[in-house]
Amino acid sequence: MQLEGVHRVYFLGIGGIGMSGLARYFLKEGRQVAGYDRTPTPLTRALEAEGAAIHYTEDIQAIPTAFRNPEGTLVVYTPAVPAAHAEYRYFLDGAFTVRKRSQVLGMISEATRCLAVAGTHGKTTTSCILAHLLREAGLEVMAFLGGVSEDFGSNFLMEGTAFSVVEADEFDRSFLWLTPEVACVTSMDADHLDIYGNAQALTEAFGAFAARVRPGGRLVVRNGLPLHGITYGIEDDAQYCIENLRTRNGQYEFDIRTPEGTFTSVGFGKPGRHNLLNGLAAFTMAVQVGAPPDRLVKALGTFKGVQRRFSYKLRSQEFTFIDDYAHHPAEIDAVYQAIREMHPGKEILAVFQPHLYSRTRDFGADFARSLSRFDRVWLLDIYPAREEPLEGITSQWLLEQIDNPRKRRVGKSELIDAIRAQMPEILLTIGAGDIGLEVEAIKQAFSHASELE
Repeated sequence: MQLEGVHRVYFLGIGGIGMSGLARYFLKEGRQVAGYDRTPTPLTRALEAEGAAIHYTEDIQAIPTAFRNPEGTLVVYTPAVPAAHAEYRYFLDGAFTVRKRSQVLGMISEATRCLAVAGTHGKTTTSCILAHLLREAGLEVMAFLGGVSEDFGSNFLMEGTAFSVVEADEFDRSFLWLTPEVACVTSMDADHLDIYGNAQALTEAFGAFAARVRPGGRLVVRNGLPLHGITYGIEDDAQYCIENLRTRNGQYEFDIRTPEGTFTSVGFGKPGRHNLLNGLAAFTMAVQVGAPPDRLVKALGTFKGVQRRFSYKLRSQEFTFIDDYAHHPAEIDAVYQAIREMHPGKEILAVFQPHLYSRTRDFGADFARSLSRFDRVWLLDIYPAREEPLEGITSQWLLEQIDNPRKRRVGKSELIDAIRAQMPEILLTIGAGDIGLEVEAIKQAFSHASELE
């Protein structure tokens, strides 16, 4: 199916962050959009306000009549949809065109000058920074983002179609549907071992992604990764390098040494070395497509951030509440480093919701090491997402491995009262599951104790 022949698009799992971005694209393009998801969320409510017809029961009869016509209807699904899902089976058994989200993203971006960000960490923040930089540089850009950009107030940007910014997701080898002009690999730590089996297979998949860069295109890689490309790093021998790093008024200031010259006194407001690397990766990618470096430098200083990526929800001298999407030990380490750098000496209570039974099992010892560093650590039950429980793999199993006397399991229903009884100087919520839905309630409960950021 060519996209020109698509009149209607039906999404199975329309409320997902990646799926909702595609839905917004087709709404902007004037197509009819409908879909199913398990529960209403702020994203699904926003999509409904933008014109999408959404229902929340697994019911073939709830599919709008027009979308039961195979001609001109495209059905998009995510791997999170169970194979036995009634609506999924209905479309598969009919004469419908059914495609994975990643395939459709590949079809859309193929007609653009595509910039794709891959890596086991940093994809969303780097993509959001990159979209911001390209827009501020005056380029016509659309962006499909894995988080809500605080600069755009959305996970989708469409201010022209000459360039596209996409996240190249390694899960289920989705990124192998993309053919970018400029690609970036931020990191290749072991993850998604339920898909790959071992770290070597994951590394090979990143190599296959790198090989999909268009002829004459560019591959940008963090210095030290086993891929050949344009390198970036902090105070090392990378081709694009941050030097003379310092902090001033709670922000970073540094120089960027590049093959095009050195840019001095660059400002960047997001805490953590990992975010500095994300910003530098986005800068390096933008330079490759001809964006003026002086405008990019200025735009780095105005980047606001991404929701749930080191997001300050409340902030004062007495009480600070930070929320982050970290769900891998390396990401938790990065958040810990950022808090210690920006809030030295403060007591930190970390509330973590493990994401996936398989990831908890595969990285149990690493999670325990990372979480043990906080002053206090509380665990919610594991968020299963697409998985069934694994025998013996529970939050209690992980808790017993954490070397910290001030640890406990806590239920979501008792979370606010437990925090109120403790009142830490820094409250950190972390995880990729539905812990994000608790953030607003926590913020409201403690807004009296702090100024809103």
